[in-house]
Amino acid sequence: MIASNIFLVGPMGAGKSTVGRQLAKALKRDFYDTDKEIEKRTGVSISWIFEMEGEEGFRQREQKVVAELTAKKNVVVATGGGAVLLEENRRMLRARGYVVYLSASLEQLLKRTKKDKNRPLLQTANPTETIKALIEHRAPLYQGVADVELRTGDQSIQYVVSNLIKKLEQLDQ
Repeated sequence: MIASNIFLVGPMGAGKSTVGRQLAKALKRDFYDTDKEIEKRTGVSISWIFEMEGEEGFRQREQKVVAELTAKKNVVVATGGGAVLLEENRRMLRARGYVVYLSASLEQLLKRTKKDKNRPLLQTANPTETIKALIEHRAPLYQGVADVELRTGDQSIQYVVSNLIKKLEQLDQ
């Protein structure tokens, strides 16, 4: 049995929320999504927060939520794609559990995010270039904080989750 909290990091569209929800169910743990927690607490969408407070205002809210959720016990937490930008978040993630970096190909990320209007950073003329730039900038941060890296593609969620559980159990040995 995996003794630690599990935190999922990676770009938008990599499957953090979907995999996290199923992983939590398989491990009989509570699941949290930092973006959903922020929306629940503020009563407004992430897009609205970005529009009114800018990315910096959003990151401050995100940092508080990351601090609270990582302090819980026996949880699975899906973080927002940019949560790793703050050193304080990376420090808390590393110190308080296992960090899993979910990655995916550019094509997969585009396919999974193209219809989603709730991703403020993708509301640009060229989402492909935006995702590419975000990955280039953030991939080293994801890799630097991660205990495990897992690529998501066309496999079933069940396959990804069972593969991830095996990798996490190896960390506990």
